[in-house]
Amino acid sequence: MPDDHKHHHQTQDIIRDPVCGMIVDPNAGKPTTDYQGHTYHFCSDGCRKKFDGDPEAYRTSEDPVCGMTVERATAAYKSKHAGERFYFCSSGCQTKFEGDPETYLGDRPEPEPMPEGTMYTCPMDPEIVQDHPGDCPICGMALEPMTPSLDSGPHPEYVDFKRRLWITAPMAAGVFLLEMGSHVGIPFAEWLGHSAFVWLQFLLATGVVWFTRMFFKRAWSSVKNKSPNMWTLIGLGTAAAYLFSIISMLAPGVLPAQMQDGMGMTPVYFEATAVILVLVLIGQVMELAARERTGDAIRALMNLAPKTARRVSGDTEEDVPLDELKTGDILRVRPGESVPVDGVVTEGRSSVDESMITGEPVPVEKVEGEQVTGGTLNKSGSFLMQAESVGDDTTLNRIVQMVASAQRSRAPIQAVADKVAGYFVPAVVACALLAFVAWWALGPSPALSYAFVAAVSVLIIACPCALGLATPMSIMVASGRGANAGVLIRDAEALERFAKVDALIVDKTGTLTEGKPTLTDVEPRDIEEAELMTLVAALERGSEHPLAEALVAGAEDRGATRKDSSDFDAVTGKGVTGMVDGRKVALGNAALMADLSVETGDLANRAKALQAEGKTAMFVAVEGKAAGLVAVADRIKETTPEAIRALHGLGLRIVMATGDAEATAQAVAKELGIDEVHAEVSPEDKNALVKKLKGEGLSVAMAGDGVNDAPALAEADVGIAMGTGADVAVESAGITLVKGDLTGIVRARRLAEATMRNIRQNLFFAFVYNSAGVPIAAGILYPFLGVLLSPIFAAAAMSLSSVSVIGNALRLRAKKL
Repeated sequence: MPDDHKHHHQTQDIIRDPVCGMIVDPNAGKPTTDYQGHTYHFCSDGCRKKFDGDPEAYRTSEDPVCGMTVERATAAYKSKHAGERFYFCSSGCQTKFEGDPETYLGDRPEPEPMPEGTMYTCPMDPEIVQDHPGDCPICGMALEPMTPSLDSGPHPEYVDFKRRLWITAPMAAGVFLLEMGSHVGIPFAEWLGHSAFVWLQFLLATGVVWFTRMFFKRAWSSVKNKSPNMWTLIGLGTAAAYLFSIISMLAPGVLPAQMQDGMGMTPVYFEATAVILVLVLIGQVMELAARERTGDAIRALMNLAPKTARRVSGDTEEDVPLDELKTGDILRVRPGESVPVDGVVTEGRSSVDESMITGEPVPVEKVEGEQVTGGTLNKSGSFLMQAESVGDDTTLNRIVQMVASAQRSRAPIQAVADKVAGYFVPAVVACALLAFVAWWALGPSPALSYAFVAAVSVLIIACPCALGLATPMSIMVASGRGANAGVLIRDAEALERFAKVDALIVDKTGTLTEGKPTLTDVEPRDIEEAELMTLVAALERGSEHPLAEALVAGAEDRGATRKDSSDFDAVTGKGVTGMVDGRKVALGNAALMADLSVETGDLANRAKALQAEGKTAMFVAVEGKAAGLVAVADRIKETTPEAIRALHGLGLRIVMATGDAEATAQAVAKELGIDEVHAEVSPEDKNALVKKLKGEGLSVAMAGDGVNDAPALAEADVGIAMGTGADVAVESAGITLVKGDLTGIVRARRLAEATMRNIRQNLFFAFVYNSAGVPIAAGILYPFLGVLLSPIFAAAAMSLSSVSVIGNALRLRAKKL
């Protein structure tokens, strides 16, 4: 067939992102690109960049049913299978594919392997680490990569289990229909003959057992390693039903006569074996799918970084892979591109969207000298930057590693579940034996059959899988949710502790305030304001005092003329003096004015009033006479008042610990409604304060951003590092806020409380379910209602308990923080 006939152009009005397959509104202002005379629309800049990197890989796709070539951007029919997208020329091809995908996939390649060097660990027992996939020797769960990779497909076991489910589900359905037919008036046994009827069940059930043999391997490992778990119970229950049925089929005479029916036949439980194993397989597929979704947050973070960067060298520019970048490289970041690595702007200015990392929606203006973070999105201007942190040292990579580590950590509350589970499995086996003996001794005829059904039901329904999932699932989802909100959890213990915190110690500078002084008041006396600020700025240009920059910037904003000073002198602890335009000018505190014999008059009272407002007031003298007053202040962040109110609403007592003067600290505390103030404190004093509050029986969290805060962060029950701060502070903290303000602490507290509430709900579901399920499976309802739970319904109930726990944990993904 000629190529032009093989190529199928769809004319539907649907417009898709050719990379991810999402339907895109062309009028929504989303990214576009032109290729070979056609405009392609994308849901995000990330998809656009992937397309631009290799357009032919995303432009068309082959219909797996009929082989026709389909334009991905206008395909009306799309389906997803095993993590891969497929496009179709018609609804007929789509329906055929979805009905039996394996028929049309043929020998498709397996998902790409994980990158070399990937380490695998158990989500339930993180102390198990090895360099290849496998099962955990303690709990039997499949090991997972310690960090998700963008280069790999779906989890190999997820793909494998889905294929096994496609094969075994029809087999189990066949066994079930054969056995249940007689109960609904379909005499399969009479039509086939009893022998063929039983043998057909055996063959179908054996197929199911063969394709789910990994479950029996896990059960044997649990026995061999002396770590009884859910697989022990599943293995015992299904193996007992299967082996009993084989004996009943091949040698019915060895079984007690009371188990025979009127025709001398003994019962078989092939349908129970097959259906239970398939229900367990369904539960495993659902659990693996949920675990894939818990890694979405990490993969989304990893996707923020572009694959290449534009490196500038002299007059030449070239796109290079990120792993080739070195510290000091000059990079160009164009509008709409992601910042490749951490660094500093060296030329140009732009507006950068940092919401993907900080959770804050408002873009931040970046100019020369300001820091930019890898993974953030450049919105408008183009700029040059110098790379400072590359590879594993970037903020984005550290975040990914921290989230992955937190998802593997264990909360202290998990110890309760572990302790219970340790006794639970032996207790369940004992209950199953007790139920068997009780039914055999006291039950109606055929008592042995009832005894066997009750014992198998107890073993199956009591599987503690929900108990094991309760805490890890919540922690994994919460860690990812926190990362999306700019709250990084180092481990599950920090999350649990923060939910119980009573008191929060915060610094003033940079936490409550902006950490950058600004000029707030100018009060001239017998001189024009512009002239006063010209003199002040001329003096302060020669000063290295932290307030000098604020005064110079404030003077420029007020239109002061630029002048220089001479004979500059800095008087330690008092101020500065110098000559400007031949006049002697002094700027400083009351002590400097006294030294110079300057009468401050009413300005002295005004200075005290400004200081009571938390401002730093400085007198200006010209030729020995008071010429005015200027004041600077570290302004309170716009978000701080609302955050303080929210933290109070969440039950926290707010304590300020700052090295600033008492008057300044009290002024800020009064404005914000802070409960307790400690001013002029040293790093040792902060550490002592934490110990003092803990001694009062309070659970204490400490928020800080400097090297001097590290000891107190380590001493506190929970340390909270403001992400704008020093690395040593981050290392000492259990929680890190990507953006350093109190709104992040509010989000962290809400997340911690929601997570612990979710874990308690999960544990309640699991405990109550098992507590109620075991006696019902043992037959406690039979004397009253004549009901004995079938092993099949026990397996369904067991799977449902795990699904309920998984579903409840996944609700945290949508938690509003």
